[in-house]
Amino acid sequence: MTKPEKKPTERRLGRGLEALLGQPGVPAQASEKVLQPQSIPAETAADGHLISLNVYEVDTNPYQPRTEFDEDEIASLAESLGDHGLLQPIVVRRDGNRYQLISGERRWRAAIRAGWSEVPATVREADDQQVAEMTIVENLQRKDLGPLEKAASFRQYLDRFNASQEELAQRLSIDRSTVANLIRLLELPGSVQQLIRDGSLSAGHGRALLPLGEEREQIAVATRVHKEQLSVRATERLIAELIRDADEPLQLADGKKRSKPSGAKSQHITSLEQQLRVALGTAVDIQQVSKGRGTITIHFTSSEEFDRLHTDLCGRDGRAAKAG
Repeated sequence: MTKPEKKPTERRLGRGLEALLGQPGVPAQASEKVLQPQSIPAETAADGHLISLNVYEVDTNPYQPRTEFDEDEIASLAESLGDHGLLQPIVVRRDGNRYQLISGERRWRAAIRAGWSEVPATVREADDQQVAEMTIVENLQRKDLGPLEKAASFRQYLDRFNASQEELAQRLSIDRSTVANLIRLLELPGSVQQLIRDGSLSAGHGRALLPLGEEREQIAVATRVHKEQLSVRATERLIAELIRDADEPLQLADGKKRSKPSGAKSQHITSLEQQLRVALGTAVDIQQVSKGRGTITIHFTSSEEFDRLHTDLCGRDGRAAKAG
């Protein structure tokens, strides 16, 4: 007797977000049946109603991390609207006498480009925090949104709602490491961020650069990685070698290594430093003064990086973060 085939586990959105955004992956046929705006005044529409809205009564989403929209893409979508109509309505909430976008800004822009005076819209009741969460969810699912834009939306959420990375991860049903790794990219120098923004380096390259700590070194290595087109793995190996070489004794002109001073670090200590640098994403120094005693120095280059390290080590409320 064969065992029944297991159905693949669906990725669920955070609490309440699925109900607000709607079920993902609805077939186009189903959407066409639903997309029948009701002839009721917009100001009296109940939560979840599908209505027609004047495109000029809709304002943009203040939590939208995307600052630029591809005009060619908008033009192509506008042409598609003329041929096939809008299969998925925009989602809005009331904002005084107007409406504010929750999701669907590309569709809304394309409708205006196509010359539409009205656009189908689903009205939702949502507070600022829910809107921010729904915006993040929508953008996480988009492949064309850059890692720095996603990181900026995470940082904006944490700052505005005084939330921890753990809380945001739970709300979105994603790993905390996903939140932490993206936010760390914002600590890189501006020139390195630009290389990531224009696609010259990946987010993986950016994370690999963080253990270097010093901005000048990060910029120099990033330039080399870009010039030599190194992979993320090759970049990680290069940085590990640079850190190891910085901790080893200098080599003399005759090829012999200078004898280690009494305070030189053992290979074990150097290995531990490298592990901590990778885990914390910044430079770390270990000094052993006697057997079983010593100091660990964690470097930071900005107040933002200090705040991130403090949160990683102590949690948002100042208590020691749990391991694992």
